Amino acid sequence: MKLAVIHTAFEETPRTVAFVDVPLNTVEAGIDACLEYAYRWTQNINDSWSMKGEQDGNDNVTLMAPLHVDKDGKEWGLRSTSVNDQILFGNKKYRVAFAGFEEVT
Repeated sequence: MKLAVIHTAFEETPRTVAFVDVPLNTVEAGIDACLEYAYRWTQNINDSWSMKGEQDGNDNVTLMAPLHVDKDGKEWGLRSTSVNDQILFGNKKYRVAFAGFEEVT
């Protein structure tokens, strides 16, 4: 199962930042487990998910947005997925809520 992570919370327009391939054992655990998996692996907890850091990088996550390069040529990773960002699961979209996820209708 492939989920799309869409950053909308702090952007002028929504943008897909990652595709997350959810492992079969997580898919079998249900939709909430899949959403949690995508959320977790697009977090900067110890290093950078988008720059494939040693702890927060995951080979099941495919970066879909360009990294920012500052005026000095330094490359910066993307922000963590936050409240009001969205995750596309099949043909249903879910919003990251304060606690858990809410389907977008």
